[in-house]
Amino acid sequence: MQRGISAPRSVAKWHTWPGSDFCADCRLPRGLFLRFDGRVSDPAFPPESLDERFLQAALAEGRRGVGKTSPNPAVGAVIVRGEGEPRIVGSGWHRRAGLPHAEIEALRSLPEPSLARGATLYVTLEPCSTHGRTPPCTQAILDAGIRRVVIGCLDPNPAHAGRGVEILRAAGVEVRVGVLEEDCRRLNLGFNQWIVTRMPWVIAKAGMSLDGRIARPPESPRWITNEASRADTHRLRAQVDAILVGGGTLRADNPQLTVRGLPPEAAADSPQPWRVIVSRSGNLPPESAVFTDEHRDRTLVFTGRPLREVLAELGRQGVTSVLIEGGMRVLGEAFDERLVNQVCFYVAPLLLGGPVLVTGGLGVGSSAKAPRIVNPQYERFGDDVRMTGEVEYPAR
Repeated sequence: MQRGISAPRSVAKWHTWPGSDFCADCRLPRGLFLRFDGRVSDPAFPPESLDERFLQAALAEGRRGVGKTSPNPAVGAVIVRGEGEPRIVGSGWHRRAGLPHAEIEALRSLPEPSLARGATLYVTLEPCSTHGRTPPCTQAILDAGIRRVVIGCLDPNPAHAGRGVEILRAAGVEVRVGVLEEDCRRLNLGFNQWIVTRMPWVIAKAGMSLDGRIARPPESPRWITNEASRADTHRLRAQVDAILVGGGTLRADNPQLTVRGLPPEAAADSPQPWRVIVSRSGNLPPESAVFTDEHRDRTLVFTGRPLREVLAELGRQGVTSVLIEGGMRVLGEAFDERLVNQVCFYVAPLLLGGPVLVTGGLGVGSSAKAPRIVNPQYERFGDDVRMTGEVEYPAR
């Protein structure tokens, strides 16, 4: 049975795939560590069916696009032929909005176009059925002669959900929907929310001491967490559209809020996230890195506006995911307003004390009204521990 497990410790570094779809060191399938929730599918437990096996391959393709396709979803596809021993003959992933979708990339990767006729297409998301920036994929699938299509999950857009399936079935194509549905859904948490609500998926991220402090004493080193945790933060940053901090964090730390330290193959075609600064006063140091470095055109400042309004404005601009990195006031407001969808907290084995906590805000009146982390996942980075999970809010 296919199972989800916490990522092995080796996930804390970049993996190598020398001409293979499996890491040379730990045999982790290509791309499976690129997930918001820090989980991977355990290769020690084979899928229950060939459909699951090949859709896992499509997922691995799709994860290569995480953080690069916004406001489009990340999608992967593979084309399979053969009855006795089926094999992948083509594969593709959506690289950027406006470029061909994964299904088209997979069709174009075939050594011979005729290999599509009678083949099975595995795709993580329902093929599009309308003409947007690119032509509908459903028509390309029919023109190519694909006999069977296996889909991970339906289009989350209520206006389009199920239309692609209907078109393919009406044309005589065998369609199966819902294979590895939850894995495919999680590939696009940001897009899934944004396409329905036009609000971005919000991840609260913090590095803290064991007693919940996010500031070291004066004259101490700047960092609370270790180097491995900070490297993992850059991998997380590479998957979101925007990074948001408060004016106090900008004045105290002068953060760069960029993605750094990724290997060339991982950084290729990855845009730097938007840097979003929210300030009550607008009194921000003009010499700050976000205003003076080479990425200064990727900096946005919002003055005197509620956080919900800021996020709504970002959503209108096509931002589907936001990483809030502090400080205490901003994170407190985000939780008070029920804006946080997910947390990613790095905890160092230190007891610092002091007044600067990970979250401020109004707090809750009782533990029964507190937001809870659903299915929390834990990962060690040296002596640090990372906890990730989605946030569930009680009924009002």
